[in-house]
Amino acid sequence: MTVPTWMKTSAAVAAAAGAGSIATDPGSRWYRTLRKPPWQPPPAAFPAVWTPLYALIAVAGTRALNRGDAGERRAFARSYAINLGLNAAWTALFFRAKQPKLALAEIALLNVSNLLLLRQAAKVDRLAGAALAPYVAWTMFATALNAAIVKSN
Repeated sequence: MTVPTWMKTSAAVAAAAGAGSIATDPGSRWYRTLRKPPWQPPPAAFPAVWTPLYALIAVAGTRALNRGDAGERRAFARSYAINLGLNAAWTALFFRAKQPKLALAEIALLNVSNLLLLRQAAKVDRLAGAALAPYVAWTMFATALNAAIVKSN
């Protein structure tokens, strides 16, 4: 018996979300002393945004992995795993390592990964691609926020 794709993608996304959540500490003294742009959302907005984004990432992954030929599925699975790793790594670099510049370079890679993932998903399933679009948009916003913090500090 094989594990359904939705269980695998949900577990992978939950692992990335969990790792990010553990590493995030907006209440830390270090983070509170950073100069941030006035357009930064309040801390409570981040989990409110990320929860549905992670659900959409899992839905997109499930749909994309259940479609396409074997080669497309393998390529998407590889890209999906890399993307989730980059997703979790940003938080660790920014909050735990306290390295906003390094986190900015990493999130630039995440943006490239996001665009490639969206393209791969949309190729096999338009709804999977559409489900990833909010994630791509939010991560670009997060990149601008990270860049503003680097510039101000």
